[in-house]
Amino acid sequence: MINPSIHGWIDKFFMEQKPFSDLFPASELDFYTRTRKTGFIFGHIIDFDTEKPIAIDAWLPIEVSKLGLLNTLFQTYRFVKKSNHQEDFILKAHTFYKEIKPKSFNLLKKVLPSNPISIQLEELIHERVQTSDDLINKNFSNLVTNALLFADILAFKQYLEKGTIPEKYSLRIEEVIISVVSLSLKSKTGISVHDELLQKLVENSVRYTKYSSSKTKTIDDLDLSYLENALEKYYVIDLAGLSLWSDEKVENEERYFLYTLGKKLGIEEAIILKSIDFVNGFISAHKDEIPYFNDVNPVKHFYDQTTENVSVLINRNKKRLIKELSQSKELMYLLAQSTKRDLDKEEKRKVKNQLLDICKSVPSLTIFLLPGGTLLLPLLIKFIPKMLPSAFNENSEND
Repeated sequence: MINPSIHGWIDKFFMEQKPFSDLFPASELDFYTRTRKTGFIFGHIIDFDTEKPIAIDAWLPIEVSKLGLLNTLFQTYRFVKKSNHQEDFILKAHTFYKEIKPKSFNLLKKVLPSNPISIQLEELIHERVQTSDDLINKNFSNLVTNALLFADILAFKQYLEKGTIPEKYSLRIEEVIISVVSLSLKSKTGISVHDELLQKLVENSVRYTKYSSSKTKTIDDLDLSYLENALEKYYVIDLAGLSLWSDEKVENEERYFLYTLGKKLGIEEAIILKSIDFVNGFISAHKDEIPYFNDVNPVKHFYDQTTENVSVLINRNKKRLIKELSQSKELMYLLAQSTKRDLDKEEKRKVKNQLLDICKSVPSLTIFLLPGGTLLLPLLIKFIPKMLPSAFNENSEND
C-alpha cells in the first residue's frame, strides 16, 4: 500500500496504477471538471482522479495533499503530452520545480543530486504543500491544505507547452487571485465569520508576492488581461464563488458579481451556473470536514487536527513503538504513573527526554523533534495507555 510519508512513494504510485489508459482528457474543460471533483481546486481533497481507486481514510492531510499534487501534475502531463511516459513526466516535473522555485523554496538546497530523480521530486512536493515554517501556523493553514496548489498546475501546463515558464508567471497569477478574492469578499451582501479565515488561508498560501488586500475597488478596475487560457479563467471563477459562499447560497447581488466577472473573462453563462452549483454542492456536502467553515479558533484547529495526526502516526508505528518503550522500565513506570497523578518537574523532564530519544529511532515520529514539536508530546503520552494496557497494569500492580 502506498504511503506518501515513506521514500519511494512516487515509484510505488506508478507501479500500483499501471497500466494507464490511453483515453486522455479531451479538453481543458474536461480536465478541469475532473480535477475539480477531487476537491483539489478548493484545497480540500476528497478523492484522486485515478483509474484505480486509492483509499485515503487513514491518511494524514499532508499525505493526501502530496499525492493530490503529484497526480494532478501527472494528469496535466497526460492532457498536454497525450502520453503516460512515467520517467519523462518525473523528469519534467523535477525540472519544472527547479525552475519555478520562489525565494522561500529552501528545500532545493537539501535535495542531494545523488538521489534518484523520483526521490528528489518527493522532497520537492513535500516542501511545496507546506505553507509555513512555523509548526502551529503550518498546522492551521494546512487544515485545508495549500489552497493555491492549482497555481502550480497552471504554471506546469505553461512549462509543458512552451518548454519554459513565462517571466513572473506565478507572481502575476497570484496577484490576480489576490485581487479577485479580495474583491469578491468586499462585494458580499453580508460578512461571514469564515471570510477572515479564507483571507488568512490565501495569505499563507502565496509564495511569490507579499499578500495585501487588493487596491482594486470595483470589478471594472480588475485587470484580467494576463489570463490567457481557459484553465486560468475557470479557476478564478471558482475561487470567486468560494469567496462569495455563505449560508448555503449565493445571493442575487453575488450572482451578478460572478456573471460580470465571467463576462469580463469571456466565459459562457452556462459555465458560471455550473460553477455556482458545484461550489454550493461541494461545500454543503463537505462543510463539516472543512475547518474554516466550522470554527474560527486556530488553536482549536491546531489541537483537533494534530490529535488526529498523532493518532494515525502511533497506530502505524505501534509495533515499533511498543518495542522501544518496553526497553525502558523507568519510562514505562513514569508513563503509568502519569495516568494516576501529576508527575513532578524532574519526572516530566525524564519522560520528555526518553520519549524524544525514542522518536529519533522511529522516522515517522520525527514530527516531535521539529521546532515546537515538544508541544505535541502530551498528545503522544495521552495515547500510550490505550496502546499498552497490559504493561501499564503490571506497573500499577508494582506500586
